[in-house]
Amino acid sequence: MSAVTSRLSRQQEQKLCSMLGCNRLSLLFKASVHGYSGPVFHQKCDRQGPTVTVAYNNSGYIFGAYTSRDYAQTNQNIADDKAFLFSFNEREMKKDPLRVVSGDTQQSFIDGAAGPNFQSLVFLNNNTATVHSNPGVYRFNPVEMHGNDLQLVECEVYRVEGAGSIMEKPWRDIQWTSERRKALMDMITGWTHGASSVKQARVLLVGPVGAGKSSFYNSVNSVFKGYVSTQANTGSAGTSLTTQFRTYSMKAGKDGKPLPITICDTMGLEDEVNAGLDIDDFTSILKGHIQDKYQFNPSMPLQPESPSFCKEPSLKDRIHTVVYVIDTGKLKLLSNKMFEKLAAFRRKANQMGVPQLVLLTKVDEACSSVMADLKTVYQSRYIHKMMQEICANLGMSMSAVVPVKNYSQDLDLNPETDILLLNALTQMLRATEGFFDDFNEKVE
Repeated sequence: MSAVTSRLSRQQEQKLCSMLGCNRLSLLFKASVHGYSGPVFHQKCDRQGPTVTVAYNNSGYIFGAYTSRDYAQTNQNIADDKAFLFSFNEREMKKDPLRVVSGDTQQSFIDGAAGPNFQSLVFLNNNTATVHSNPGVYRFNPVEMHGNDLQLVECEVYRVEGAGSIMEKPWRDIQWTSERRKALMDMITGWTHGASSVKQARVLLVGPVGAGKSSFYNSVNSVFKGYVSTQANTGSAGTSLTTQFRTYSMKAGKDGKPLPITICDTMGLEDEVNAGLDIDDFTSILKGHIQDKYQFNPSMPLQPESPSFCKEPSLKDRIHTVVYVIDTGKLKLLSNKMFEKLAAFRRKANQMGVPQLVLLTKVDEACSSVMADLKTVYQSRYIHKMMQEICANLGMSMSAVVPVKNYSQDLDLNPETDILLLNALTQMLRATEGFFDDFNEKVE
């Protein structure tokens, strides 16, 4: 017999996982294979813990019901304050799903011998490929729930695994509105620095090869250009694609004024000796000695006698904030040598009084719930745990860690992605003000 496979697409499964707050779904029952039969449903699904029933019709609706309780054929009304009905249409995947809770959590479903019976929706009705629909305990508009199409082309039941991976409330408040996006763009565009001689604060991105340093610049630049664009080299390779020290300025629109920040990109960090960015070059960059388009030589740091060495850098040439860029999904794979390098860079930046942040990239790839709905990034227990781990490894506070999703595969801008990127840029500007405050105190 061939393997029984899920009808859900990857995108649909991610959408369900986001709704359920789980890591994954394991298929228990598939009516087209096992039969549209209540007894077989119970044979496959009884005492399996939290489950979700997923029904499909020819109108494109994918709808069903979740319960956190066991099926056990007790012939009783089961109380479950976590139970709910849901629906979305495969032709409108960007639309938020319908979610309906019981009006009486003491009667969430009837645990009988027939198919899944949530009173308002009864699946495998009379052991047929149909659903009985009667809004009552669960109040819904039948058109929104199933398009009044009660004939099923498939019915599946999944065990819900890793439930609770999404927190009930976000632990960091973010406004996901177009008004907030505009407010952040206006705040960044109108930012003035605490040092009159500096028009553009310089922020240095440092991190392992492939962490997304260049992609972050491209992504932020895209937000202000109004379309996804690529200027800095990006991609995946065993060694750093960035081999020069580059400084990138940005404008507020095609003919807008320059933004008050310059992103400085470097070679990626590597485990091996004489590979990747060297701490001596890192120190020279912080002090403003290394100029744009300098070609790194990992086996030999820049020497003071070199023509490329800026002997008398001014305040505007120095680095005002360092940002460590880490791929969220690869954090646990970083070697001890890499953490030792990062710690050494952090000590040097501390000695020079340079503020530091952490940018956690690719949060969507690291967590399926976040991939399905970016707005859950501050509800994801996994993302929260990764933020705590990087804080512990680098000795930084949680307020210094900012998660983002870069534009790497997208062809069009996304408002939620923009808001995360703009929040990160705002935190960088705020950090530079700490540098200028300290500088002004020393001058006084």
